[in-house]
Parts: sequence; C-alpha cells; structure tokens
Amino acid sequence: MDQAAVTNSIDSLGATEWNALGVGTNPFTRHEFLAALEHTDCVGARTGWEPQYLTLRDARGVTAAAPAFLKNHSYGEFVFDFAWAQAYERVGRRYYPKLTLAAPFTPATGPRLLVRPDIDRLAASARLLEELERHAAAHELSGIHALFLDEAGRAACARRGWLLRRDCQFHWRNRGYASFDDYLETFTADKRKKARRERRRVAEAGVRFETRLGGELDDALLDHIYALHRDTFVRHGHEPYLTRAFFSEIARTLPESFLVKLAIYQRAVVAVAIFFVSSEALYGRYWGAAADYHSLHFEACYHQGIELCIERGVARFEPGTQGEHKVSRGFEPAITWSGHYIADLRFRAAIADYLQREGEAVDAYALEVQGHVPYRGRRTLAVMP
Repeated sequence: MDQAAVTNSIDSLGATEWNALGVGTNPFTRHEFLAALEHTDCVGARTGWEPQYLTLRDARGVTAAAPAFLKNHSYGEFVFDFAWAQAYERVGRRYYPKLTLAAPFTPATGPRLLVRPDIDRLAASARLLEELERHAAAHELSGIHALFLDEAGRAACARRGWLLRRDCQFHWRNRGYASFDDYLETFTADKRKKARRERRRVAEAGVRFETRLGGELDDALLDHIYALHRDTFVRHGHEPYLTRAFFSEIARTLPESFLVKLAIYQRAVVAVAIFFVSSEALYGRYWGAAADYHSLHFEACYHQGIELCIERGVARFEPGTQGEHKVSRGFEPAITWSGHYIADLRFRAAIADYLQREGEAVDAYALEVQGHVPYRGRRTLAVMP
C-alpha cells in the first residue's frame, strides 16, 4: 500500500512531480501558484491558511496528492459555512480548526484530488479521502471541506459518503463564435442593442485596451496594477488576500497564465482587469480603476474577456462569484460543487438536512435566472465542468 504523508510546504515536493498529478491546465493547482502563495506570505500560520499537503507515494514517487490547508477561520473560501461554526459555538463545541481542500482565495472549479496518470484514479481518490479523514481524526478537527470540485472530485466525495453542497455562479460558454459581433447576433434585439451601446460608451470616452501576459509586465507596471487592485479591496474595508510580491512571482513563474487587460486613456492606465487563463478557461479575478468612466467595469471585466475567449478559442469564462448583472451580458447560471466531511454524527445529520433544502433552493434559483439570459431560444443549465 502507498505510504501517506503530510507536508507543510509545497517546496518539499518537486514541481515536475506535482504538476504531473493530473493538474492539467488549471493554473490554481499548479505547483507554481501554490508556491507563490507560500513564498509571498499569502498563506501560512499568520494568515490562517496553513499548508497540509497530503501525499501518497509508491516506489516511483508521489502517486496522489491533495492541496489541503488547516484553517482557523472561513475567510477566502467563497463557500460559506459561518452559520455552521456559529451552531457549533452555541452548544459549546469547537468548529475551528478545520481542514480545507482548495486553491486559496480562488472560487474556481478545479481538481482537488490529484492522481498520477498511471494510477487507478478511483482507488487513489478513495484512499486520499480516507487518509484525510484519518488525519482529521488524529488532530481532532471538526471536518474537511473540499471546495469547487471538478466532476471527478465530486463523484469521489459522493462515493465516500461526504455531504455534497451546490451553489450557483455565472459562466460564459463559447459556442464557436467567429467574432464578438457573431456572438451578439445570438442575443435578442434589445439585449444586443444594449450591449453595443455599453461598449460604444467606453470607446467614445477615449478608453482603449491592451492585453499583457505576465512576462510582459515590468515592476513599475506591476506596482500600478497592484495599487489599483488593492484600492478596490480597501474601498470594501479590508486588505487584499494577495501581496504585491505574489504578483511579481506569479508573473515570472506562470507568465503565460497570468493576464491583464489594461484600460488606457490617452497614455495613462486608468483601470485594470486581472485574469488567469488556460487553454480551456479564462478566470476573472480582480479589478481596479483610478477614474470613473461609464460602463468601464463591464467592458474591462466581461466584454474584453469574452472577446479574448472568442479570439483564442477558449471554451469558457468563469468571472468569479455573485453578480446577476452578468446575465444580461451573456453569462449563464452554472452549478458548482463542494464536498464536506463532518466528524460529529449529530451535526452531520443536521447539516445534511440543511443542504437538502438549500440545494433545492439553489436549483430553483438557477432555473429561474436561466429564463432571463439574453439569447434567442432556450439554453440548458450548466453543471461545471
């Protein structure tokens, strides 16, 4: 049987070996992304995200792994369990610390149970979950929470008997459009007119856009990009999750995955939209602006991203959490999944009952919103991926 181990730093695991574990093109579970978070103090004991990478090994090396973090709070997860923690506290029980399987600060679906291609995926995934449960019991953790699961991870959690939770985001799907105008032709007439007017307002204000990959960003421009992004967080009353040093490291180590759209007025950068990109998906992350232009946020964060996906043949665009305003711009409801192992049997039963009712409400909401997409004809609800 493979030997299980837990390590508190991704640097103890080789980048090539880790990235060979079925990470695929997802940038957020790559060694480089996780290492950048560690190196620049975005995760660690100080932030309440302590790495606890679980690995299985055979004679050839790592066979499977899970990016896990010991948490003493629930911030930066985007799958909200604050009410569960409060319920524990009301009866004198301890909810924190808990174990979270996630790409930190990243509400994007991706692999959480990583398996080497030559290994039986079903068996290795089951073993990872079993070892995670054993680790949680040994350290008296209240539970384990696997967030934004891909289909393989969701199925593995279901087979293991973990509780499944669903939520609704808004994603854009590329149906082979030849151009942005070709895409708009699928809209109803009034929605198409509104989208064109929105884009025209930005252009008429004299704002143009440039696309830059990480390798094309120097320190001065990264300083400006970070300051714009930070200002958005500060306006909402807190500091950003990511540090300035993270931006420099990720631009260097994942230069083809880190992408920004610069909004330029005359010769000055007045706004920025920050993305990550793979061959399969574009992920919207952050935005910031130094000036107020009509419709600039929608253009920078949504229309520019859609246009980039069409130009590059990228299959989908995940712009982040929340925001029904995305629907009128072509984003559709998409169901996302998380898996939860609750150690206490009584709380497990109570949470299971809650999730049943919550899930029915999420499904009803997604179906209702699906009726308001701007497209001609009916579209089916997406389950990601």
